[in-house]
Amino acid sequence: MNAGFLEPAIQEFYEAIAYYNLQRQGLGQEFAKEVEDTIERIKQNPEAWTTISSSKRARRCLTNRFPFGIIYQIRQDTLLIVAVWHHRRRPRTWQERISK
Repeated sequence: MNAGFLEPAIQEFYEAIAYYNLQRQGLGQEFAKEVEDTIERIKQNPEAWTTISSSKRARRCLTNRFPFGIIYQIRQDTLLIVAVWHHRRRPRTWQERISK
């Protein structure tokens, strides 16, 4: 299964890497590895995580170490990453991305 990111999701990912690198050198790379590992877990069993949207298409898998969730949709043989979402952000603003 391939994975692709919506543009806002990839921007969130890079911004979080930069933020964590400012906190401690190398922490951003640790965050990036954690996100990559989480995406690999999703690829192994994409329907394992609960749906979080009314359409039942969006799902969320939490990272193990950082307060982030990977919000995604299964689109045929592609995993579409909708958001790399910090738990303290407004929880529903990512839905605007998939309603378009």
